Amino acid sequence: MVQGVGFRYYVAEVARSSQLKGWVRNLDDGSIEILLDGAEADVNYAFEMCKKGPPAASVRRVQVTLEDDSVPLSGFRIAF
Repeated sequence: MVQGVGFRYYVAEVARSSQLKGWVRNLDDGSIEILLDGAEADVNYAFEMCKKGPPAASVRRVQVTLEDDSVPLSGFRIAF
């Protein structure tokens, strides 16, 4: 379970501290969707942190999709 445990705020803190751009949001099925943009090493670090999650989270699976997106991003936000 990643909803109700501060997962989005956890991801936002990791992303912002790593100078990443993008967003995080809850999905209707109870999962979380994250878009990360930045240096490869920073994205990889954030990915590893997302696999752990905050203390109350139980992360069972992480799926990654690589995208070549030309839409410029500014900052990192929690989407609602």
